[in-house]
Amino acid sequence: MPAAPRPNWTREFSHRAWIHALWKLLGISGFMWLFFIAYFHLLRHPVHPVTVMPLTPLDRAIPFQPQWLLAYVSLWLYTGIAPGLLLTMRELLRYGLWAAGLCLSGLACFYFWPTAVPELALDLSAYPGFGVLQGVDAAGNACPSLHVAAAVFSALWIDRLFRKIETPGGMRLANLLWLGAIVYSTLAIKQHVVLDAIAGNLLGTLFALLSMGGRWHGLARLPNPG
Repeated sequence: MPAAPRPNWTREFSHRAWIHALWKLLGISGFMWLFFIAYFHLLRHPVHPVTVMPLTPLDRAIPFQPQWLLAYVSLWLYTGIAPGLLLTMRELLRYGLWAAGLCLSGLACFYFWPTAVPELALDLSAYPGFGVLQGVDAAGNACPSLHVAAAVFSALWIDRLFRKIETPGGMRLANLLWLGAIVYSTLAIKQHVVLDAIAGNLLGTLFALLSMGGRWHGLARLPNPG
């Protein structure tokens, strides 16, 4: 018996991407604007003494790799994928509230326990883009890494939506690889240390599972690419 034809996932994907597109754009932009106001305030005005995060052997084994900067900054595009594929305003609001809860939890950690990574013994002015990065996302507010937490939260939601839309397995694999690139980039450009990334991973996973009501089957069960 011949296999059933693949559902027309491209039509549903396009429909989801375009419905409420303006509200999605405004909502995501406004969310990031509010987040960075609070983030920069805590970064520049810590209430308690700042703890420098310890290095692990893995941190010492990973060299500074400036070519990973692009993967690092791609987070701000990546986090828009999941909300961009939601269908209703109610879903968008619910997603936004959980994402806000994730960010507020991280900011609470930074308020009560401000942290930073050890200073990098390099002249970053020699590397294009890093001067801007230091002004926009200085290596403070380290643990948990909200960069990693937001990436993991987004990845699990993207995977859930891709399964619902029945996209080819290659897209789910690409999502997993993009997540890996973002997480590794935080270590490769020395914005975070391994302990920051582990804590961020736990935080992002926790909020993703809570926001889905436990209905998640895992990134590991990837169908064959097609």
